[in-house]
Amino acid sequence: MIHRLRRPLGFAIAIALTSCAAAPADKSSAALAGTGLLDPASLDHKIDSCADFYGFVNGKWVAANPVPADRTRWGTFDELREGSLVAQRALIENPALAAAAPGTIERRLADFYASGMDEAAIETTGIAPVAPELKKIAAIKTSSDLAAYLVDAHVRGVGGVFGFGAFPDFKNASMMLGYAREDGLGLPERAYYLEDKPDYVKIRADYVAHIEKTLALAGVAPAVAKQPAQWILALETRNAKTSLSPVEARDPKNQYHYFSIAEADKITPHFSWSKFLGAQGLQEVRGLSLSHPEWFAEFDKMLTAVPIEQWQAYLRFHALDGAAPYLGKAFVEENFDFHQHKLRGQKEMEPRWKRVLGAINTHIGMAMGQLYVAQNFPPESKARAQELVDNLSAALKARIEKLDWMSDTTRAKALEKWSTFRPKIGYPDKWRDWTGLAIVRDGYAANALAANKFNHDWRLGRIGKPVDRTEWGMTPQTVNAYYSPLQNEIVFPAAILQPPYFDARADDALNYGGIGAVIGHEMTHGYDDKGSQFDAQGNNSNWWTEADRKQFEARTDKLVKQFDGYVALEDLHVKGKLTLGENIADLGGLNIAYDALQMALKKNPREAKTRIDGFTEDQRFFLNFSRLWRTNTLPANAKVLLNTDPHAPGMFRAIAAPSNMPAFASAFDCKAGTPMVRGGEAQVKIW
Repeated sequence: MIHRLRRPLGFAIAIALTSCAAAPADKSSAALAGTGLLDPASLDHKIDSCADFYGFVNGKWVAANPVPADRTRWGTFDELREGSLVAQRALIENPALAAAAPGTIERRLADFYASGMDEAAIETTGIAPVAPELKKIAAIKTSSDLAAYLVDAHVRGVGGVFGFGAFPDFKNASMMLGYAREDGLGLPERAYYLEDKPDYVKIRADYVAHIEKTLALAGVAPAVAKQPAQWILALETRNAKTSLSPVEARDPKNQYHYFSIAEADKITPHFSWSKFLGAQGLQEVRGLSLSHPEWFAEFDKMLTAVPIEQWQAYLRFHALDGAAPYLGKAFVEENFDFHQHKLRGQKEMEPRWKRVLGAINTHIGMAMGQLYVAQNFPPESKARAQELVDNLSAALKARIEKLDWMSDTTRAKALEKWSTFRPKIGYPDKWRDWTGLAIVRDGYAANALAANKFNHDWRLGRIGKPVDRTEWGMTPQTVNAYYSPLQNEIVFPAAILQPPYFDARADDALNYGGIGAVIGHEMTHGYDDKGSQFDAQGNNSNWWTEADRKQFEARTDKLVKQFDGYVALEDLHVKGKLTLGENIADLGGLNIAYDALQMALKKNPREAKTRIDGFTEDQRFFLNFSRLWRTNTLPANAKVLLNTDPHAPGMFRAIAAPSNMPAFASAFDCKAGTPMVRGGEAQVKIW
């Protein structure tokens, strides 16, 4: 079984976009027009920028760029992800990699890729890679056997039912702690099991059919597979009843509950945490976090109350479903048909090379990153990005110092947190060691299982030890960025440092409206509704006065209301509470980036007065920001994202923050009362 966790453990907050550097060039109108920086012809001048700024900037692009058949959405982020994958393919298909010495990262990457591309060998192997797991499941006879199986599955890195990993301790962020958290659902979140909306009813029926077909592919007679499919849905429905909703899961109070081993064992008397940790080689560990104690109490009841035959059906299906992408064509196609086609609307699978690269990035992505950076990220890009980070940091400090709603007591703590921000740019200073990971050229599933075990042991080996501040939670080739409140760090992988986010050929307005807004976004995460609950050292503690916290929440409540009012699809609204952290970060980040741009223009007053292609620097700043969020999303995928994604749809991110900024109204001469001008009590001001 190659278990796929439903939710990530930990507390990294990510933004889904990109930015980059290129060789210097002049900033004349002729140099900028048509280069991919900002082509005036791409704008739709039939649309009033003050009424529909997203349409004005992105309407033509949206009309000309439907979602490709092998995708569920297509936008700026996806264009850059495509470029990253193409670059990675060129690296991994280089014949020199296959000829590299055994044990090198080059050889491991080449062999893993070759094993995934060898469809004939995979087809011949059949379900043999899953057979040992199915045999273990068949041997379960009692609830004690079931508990022992789950312990063993986690030791082998395949996991199951709940997740377990290592992250900084919420109360002592300098040390690593073991975190256990709820999991085990095959559908995106609890509402899919518990609500009777037509879409959910249909998805449940499709899920049951998928379970039946998957079991049938493994040799279970179709008629016989019907009962186990119903058992599995019933078991997961019971699981869902005590699971947290996506909004509840965002709250740090629901992510951390420290217990001694003895206390944890009392919550789950039929599942021994002392045995679990001992089997992992963690006999000296004194405690752990159970992210949601009520769920674990219910899990313990289910160990004895749910018939063993029902548990076996559940475990058997998830072993097959998790391994399906590494098995033969029939399993791959059935897995795709439900998870991507029926659930998210995707029409065609990605080509095999992309899927295999996806597996490699999942399992040994940092090894790929080491090769990617050497070919795609020159040192000057890192230096320029660091300069922008420094400028944004100065702008953030100035904003905190001038806040009119914050007391000096809380302000001092906010500035202390600002002073300890750690930026990471491009790639890690220290690369991971892959010694001991055995990758073979003729075993795709075997390689995935070996990597699961290797990574599991590496992660858990850090529990009880000091946090390694050099580690990254994202690979350099990932088109994304993140902030970690537990380490108070902002991280910008190499792949996001490219146009339209960052380009050395561009004027300051484009770069500050692009990567500047992204940098400001990640910095503001340190002060959003979740990040603001962590102090300068990364500990979950209250550094606010009661009055200041009330002021902050009154302001963020207005942002919740703003996003609740956006209708994304049919009668489905954006969930303001689910997306609050990202929306705070967008608003704060864009304001910080704008301030940093004004600081830069003061140093170069001539550029501040220069129009490029007819647009002022302020206008180009907002134009590029809006361009970051252009996207087309399939309706089925949009529905899943509205329920589960803490990021609002791009069309609203493009307009929400600017509409709260007087600078936008001034730049485009927008009058009060137009959609892009939120005035009076409707205007949101936070950081």
